[in-house]
Amino acid sequence: MREEEVSDCGSIILEEWNGSSSTKLFKTATITASASLSIQRSANRFNHVWRRVLQAFVPEGFPGSVTPDYVGFQFWDTLQGLSTYIKMMLSTQALLSAIGVGEKSATVIGATFQWFLRDFTGMLGGILFTFYQGSNLDSNAKMWRLVADLMNDIGMLMDLLSPLFPSAFIVVVCLGSLSRSFTGVASGATRAALTQHFALQDNAADISAKEGSQETMATMMGMSLGMLLARFTSGNPMAIWFSFLSLTVFHMYANYRAVRCLVLNSLNFERSSILLTHFMQTGQGFFNGGCIARVGHFIEVN
Repeated sequence: MREEEVSDCGSIILEEWNGSSSTKLFKTATITASASLSIQRSANRFNHVWRRVLQAFVPEGFPGSVTPDYVGFQFWDTLQGLSTYIKMMLSTQALLSAIGVGEKSATVIGATFQWFLRDFTGMLGGILFTFYQGSNLDSNAKMWRLVADLMNDIGMLMDLLSPLFPSAFIVVVCLGSLSRSFTGVASGATRAALTQHFALQDNAADISAKEGSQETMATMMGMSLGMLLARFTSGNPMAIWFSFLSLTVFHMYANYRAVRCLVLNSLNFERSSILLTHFMQTGQGFFNGGCIARVGHFIEVN
């Protein structure tokens, strides 16, 4: 966008602005034309490129368009996603080995049938989990967020254990797929609830899109590091298990820290019980003009 101004002395000033909306405009240059022509750059090329790159990963109008807990949550969420995809390469390597990839005795139809049973069990489990818990996910987003990632870790553990139990291979991988199906449903539902929480300017779609970019970047980095780790630990069960368990511990810690960053401004059954119990014990004004005070925050219930 360009803004033109004619001064009293007859000079013309042109200001060059860049940005996708009024909340993200920044001046890039000022051109003054009078007796002589002068150009003053307000930002260097590196800053301009950096802003362009950043626009692919953060919502428009950031940080004013999101809640204060957005940055902390996304930081730890990205780290947990990175560790997940590193572990996934180890578990996938073990699963393919158990199916028989690279062995002459393995048949295509046998491997296809095993993979079909694995996926079919996961799809069925996802439908049943949605039926029993679908309406409870958004009101308990923190709890189900942790449960989802725990079930994902259990699913990867089943894949890693599958080569150790060849006679029960189908049962083990189906249990792993069933566990991950719970993860898919719970993670998707809680992510939708958290996206609505972060959105301050009706920008839930933008936040969701930028979260997808962050997830994609974490996936590419995690898969690359996972391939390197799988190559270095190949043929060494102790190194594989040590790496997997270490990453699992870090994964759950990062998830815990991410959930701890959240400051939800809505009431569910548990939070209402805590508030009412405290009110009954102390009698201090939780109810004031239709609002409830919770840890320094006011939650509107009207």
